[in-house]
Amino acid sequence: MKTPECVWDAHALLGEGPLWSDKEQALYWVDILGHRLHRYSMQAGQKTWDFDQEISAIAEREQAAGLVITQRHGFAFFDPASSELRQAVRVEPDMPGNRFNDGKVDRMGRFWAGTMDFACKSPTGSLYRLTPDLEVKRMDTGYPVTNGPAWSADYRTMYHNDSVNGRVFAFDFDLESGEVANKRLFLQFEKSEGSPDGMTTDAEGGLWIAHWGASKVTRHDPHGKITHAITLPCSQITSVAFGGPHFRTLFITSAADGLGPRELEREPLAGGLFAVDLDIAGAPANKFKG
Repeated sequence: MKTPECVWDAHALLGEGPLWSDKEQALYWVDILGHRLHRYSMQAGQKTWDFDQEISAIAEREQAAGLVITQRHGFAFFDPASSELRQAVRVEPDMPGNRFNDGKVDRMGRFWAGTMDFACKSPTGSLYRLTPDLEVKRMDTGYPVTNGPAWSADYRTMYHNDSVNGRVFAFDFDLESGEVANKRLFLQFEKSEGSPDGMTTDAEGGLWIAHWGASKVTRHDPHGKITHAITLPCSQITSVAFGGPHFRTLFITSAADGLGPRELEREPLAGGLFAVDLDIAGAPANKFKG
C-alpha cells in the first residue's frame, strides 16, 4: 500500500464530506465546524467558501447547477459559481441540540443524510431521506452520531454507522422504492480501532471506513473481513471518497478539533486532506436528481 500524501494542509477543525466532481475534475470537501466548503483541483488550485453555520454533507445536482448540501437544521442548494445559497427543507428545527452530519446520494438520486447530537452523547440523531421532489422521510433513529451511508456494489445492502457505539449496521435496501429493512450489526469496532466514521464502497463492493481516533482507513469485504489498511499521520480520520481521472485515488479527510498543543505537535497535519493512489477503482458519485 502506498503512503498517503497530504495535498492540502488546511488545518480543518472537522474535515468531512469529500465529493469528487468528475465534471470539474476537482474534489469538494467541508470543514463542518469551520463553516467552510473547500475545492481542491490540481489544475485550478484551491478555493474556499465561508458560511454562517455548519455545512456537512454535499452532493452535485443533476437537473441544475451546483450542489445540494446539509446545514445545521436542513437541506439547501448552493451554487459555487455564483455563491448563491437557497434554503430547501428544514429538518428538526425544534431540536437545537442536534445538527446534520454525513450524507450521500443513492443511485436513484435520493439524498440520504443523518443528524447527530452536538455533544455526541444523546441518541437523538436520525437518518433522513430527501427525494428529488423535496419530500423528507425519517428512515431510522436512535444515534448519538450518524455517519455514512454507503451502498454495496449491487445496491441490495445499505451500510450506516453508529459512531459513538462503534457499530456499522447493514440494511436490506430496495433500490426502486428507497426503503430499508432488516437492520443488523455488520461490524463492531473495538475501542483500540477507534470509531467508524465516513465511508464509501469501491467498484468491487469493498467497504472503506475511516477510523476516528485510530489513524487509519480499512477496507472490508462483504463479510466484514479486513482486506486492506492505510495508515495516516494523524489520529482523527473522518471520511473517504474515490476520485481522480480513473477513480483510483482515495481522498481522505481528517480533523484537528479537540487536539491539545502536545497532540498537534505530534500531528502537525491534523485537519489536512490526504490522497493515495490504489490498485482498486471506485465509482463516480451519484447526483441528486432535484
